[in-house]
Amino acid sequence: MFIQTEQTPNPSTLKFLPGRDVMEDGAVDFTDVETAAGSPLARRLFAVEGVRGVHLGHDFISVTKSEGDDWYLLKPAVLGAIMDHFMSGDPVVEAGASLPEDVQIDESDETVKQIKELIDTRVRPAVAQDGGDIVFHGFERGIVYLHMRGACAGCPSSTITLKNGIENLLRYYVPEVVEVRAVS
Repeated sequence: MFIQTEQTPNPSTLKFLPGRDVMEDGAVDFTDVETAAGSPLARRLFAVEGVRGVHLGHDFISVTKSEGDDWYLLKPAVLGAIMDHFMSGDPVVEAGASLPEDVQIDESDETVKQIKELIDTRVRPAVAQDGGDIVFHGFERGIVYLHMRGACAGCPSSTITLKNGIENLLRYYVPEVVEVRAVS
């Protein structure tokens, strides 16, 4: 099994490409071993000392390291954990597992529908290329609230991405949008 790695704009996060689908549908973000209880792959990764976060996308795995750790030492252990998982035949996520959920949004509002569609079709595919994800969290009084996950969470350039990229895009297509803010 050959696993490619890619740098992300976030120096604390590396993107691992196992050459096969990771998640059939959607993406999931694990911030600690407790939230990873339903994912054998995420549990294996959190067993590697220095792993602080795991994000599972359609065909990639983003791993965030602790601040004091070095990728030079951590990367081989993460690669080994990913390889061990796929060789074991265990599922990425156990059937019926309780996973961290996205916020449920009332999509009856036409403005919200338009914002979500732009995020899902234009923004999410672009940030997935960098090993991250951005999820719509809400829209209130002209302000769009987004939750940044994977490589996007804690990335030094995420503020620039929000303000210069996503905010400009949304303001152009949806005149009701005046600002974009990140939520944690």
